[in-house]
Amino acid sequence: METVVPEHFENRCQLFNVQSSKQMTRRYTDKQGQYLAFIYYYNKIHGCSPSEAEMQQYFQVSPPSVHQMILTLEANGLIERTPGQARSIRLLIPREELPDLA
Repeated sequence: METVVPEHFENRCQLFNVQSSKQMTRRYTDKQGQYLAFIYYYNKIHGCSPSEAEMQQYFQVSPPSVHQMILTLEANGLIERTPGQARSIRLLIPREELPDLA
């Protein structure tokens, strides 16, 4: 006896596999994604990168927490900065790979 799978079920399976593989290739945590999205939108609105103080205010965290997050994002190849230059954070991943800002 042959099993017949309706086409709409196959399409859902293919869609699920595509979404799952996209999530598996993500290179950052949810919290890191929020910082990346904040950097993206801040730059889009203001034309420059946010300061660590502005990220601290937005995320309601301590200065060392923000600084450690920036160092982690940089170490993971998600952003780059120019040493000694304020507001020099630059995203290294495309907008399509960023989550929405919560």
